[in-house]
Amino acid sequence: RGSKAVTRHWKAMHFQRQKLMAVTEYLAPRPAVPPRCLAPRKERAEEDNGYVRLLRRQVEEVFRNNRMIAVCQYNSMPGEDVVLMRHYLRKHNIEVKFVLNEIVRPVLSQSKYKNLLPLFVARNILLVSPEMKVKEMLRVLKGVPQINLLGACIDNTILSRKGVENFAKLPSLEATQGQTVGALALLPSQTFSLLQRSSAHLMALLDQHIRQLQAGEMGNPTEPTPAQSSGTH
Repeated sequence: RGSKAVTRHWKAMHFQRQKLMAVTEYLAPRPAVPPRCLAPRKERAEEDNGYVRLLRRQVEEVFRNNRMIAVCQYNSMPGEDVVLMRHYLRKHNIEVKFVLNEIVRPVLSQSKYKNLLPLFVARNILLVSPEMKVKEMLRVLKGVPQINLLGACIDNTILSRKGVENFAKLPSLEATQGQTVGALALLPSQTFSLLQRSSAHLMALLDQHIRQLQAGEMGNPTEPTPAQSSGTH
């Protein structure tokens, strides 16, 4: 059998036909409203289970029962260092709370502490205490570089890191009260001494005048005082 010649080789489309195909190409119609202008679909809110509600209730109790709540950024550190840090903080009645952002953010968004929301971005921990142990907390955190203080809420007042450091430099409440009482007691004593000075001076002058009169009646003139003697010269 003789071989047949292959006559169907690939051949470029004619230029006129290319133009015709490009003109007759189907183009889908554009939507009347751009997709970016359409309202996003409302996602169906998932119902919280009992465990999530329990965790949120615990976060609410932490913010309600403690006067000092410090928000810190937590970086990875060995477990032994975590135990040692918690031990040193517990000596000063400071507890460490590990919280999740998806738990604490909904709680803060509906409370008076919503200004703390920008701090809960990465992995965070809370250092809480029913007392204002700011100096002790900063002293312990100084030796733990993996824990970075971001801010705190002390006595319902939100402070930045710099504000917490300035708060730690303030004197104690007892010392401040003592200084205030001393300052308040000094003013009445000065006023009393000023009021008594005129009357005491008047009584001294009257006593001197009485002694001079008594000495004159007895015939013994009193010696001139230094002021009188200096006036005669």
